[in-house]
Amino acid sequence: MFQGETAITIDDKGRLAIPTSYRDLVARECGNRLVLTYSPFDAGCLYLYPHAVWERLRDQVNALPRIKSDSRLLQRKLVGAAAFVEPDGSGRISLPASQRSATGIDRKAVLLGVGDKFELWSEQAHHEQVRLTFGDAELGEHLLGLEL
Repeated sequence: MFQGETAITIDDKGRLAIPTSYRDLVARECGNRLVLTYSPFDAGCLYLYPHAVWERLRDQVNALPRIKSDSRLLQRKLVGAAAFVEPDGSGRISLPASQRSATGIDRKAVLLGVGDKFELWSEQAHHEQVRLTFGDAELGEHLLGLEL
């Protein structure tokens, strides 16, 4: 559904404009209903889900056993921090100050379309993760069948 990398500027009010190339798709696929939450895997990154995709994920995460500390952490990071956002008439969404602060997302950011969601990265964190390589053989083994 979503793919591509776009440099984004966050305005003084903490809003970002959804790129025009995605606006029709976001309106059509999710009725402009999006959910913003932390990435459980990467510092400096927020996830932006279409509402229907979010509901399925939320239900799966909430079904995890609360007795396990990893489950509780995932529930807090994803579900507890989730914020519903809808683009305004200019295609902008407001990013909660707490999420911007925790991830280091400031004026310059990068929006990545990664299939069923967007990733919003601070510019610095994005540059750092782009430089990463699959040097660890164990990490890269699951990629052996891909034609890269």
